[in-house]
Amino acid sequence: MAPALSFAQKGTTTELTIPSKAQPAGRHAWVYTPAGYPGSCQSACNLIIVFDGSMYLGAMPLPEILDSLIAAKRTPATVAVLFDNGEPPGRINDLANSHRFAAYIAEEVLPWTRAHYAVTRDPARTTLAGSSAGGLGAAYIAFKYPSLFGNVLSQSGAFWRGNEASNTAPFEWLTQQLAAAPKSNIHFFLDVGSRETVGAMGGVGPSLVEANRHLRAALDKKGYSVAYFEVPNGQHSPDSWRVRLPVGIVTLAPGDR
Repeated sequence: MAPALSFAQKGTTTELTIPSKAQPAGRHAWVYTPAGYPGSCQSACNLIIVFDGSMYLGAMPLPEILDSLIAAKRTPATVAVLFDNGEPPGRINDLANSHRFAAYIAEEVLPWTRAHYAVTRDPARTTLAGSSAGGLGAAYIAFKYPSLFGNVLSQSGAFWRGNEASNTAPFEWLTQQLAAAPKSNIHFFLDVGSRETVGAMGGVGPSLVEANRHLRAALDKKGYSVAYFEVPNGQHSPDSWRVRLPVGIVTLAPGDR
């Protein structure tokens, strides 16, 4: 268990707007910097970009989780961008295999973050993370830009979806793309609840368990590095994801302990 933290060991979370050429109003986000920043980063901090950022401030408190992991030296000093994807339909349009949103993250958000914060340029130290559609978005963006994003942390990823937010067949579009494309240097952490067995779209599509199993099999066949786990009695809920989130961070970015 991580040691109790003093006030001085806590990082700082700042609410802000990330500018966008395509969206003049910009996009809402929060940025976490670790205790002692920028000195704690030495030359450059690890970077996590997590989708559905507001959930990772409350139900899944990523800043507090990172405080504990960094203090215990279980993961290196890390800057986190908690990106606000809002409510449907905009959220799904962002996260469900969206070429436009992937380009925005790779070509605008990442360069902006590098320009304003002491973060790594090494894809092996850069993680995209999310749950449900956020997990799908993380995997899709890394697939499109493996030279920028080397780690994917997905919890209950909605890998049943088709291309560009499609709710209809052909399902599991990203899995098919990964199976057909040359292998990239991406490391995956995938977990899903054992009780997530209801087929998508009223049973027409595959369940989350099925879709995650299929993705794992496709990745294994291509020789990807995959940490996969089915959470006993796990459900589609932050209550299940919160417990495993620190495990995913440490698996993909272990510290010096």
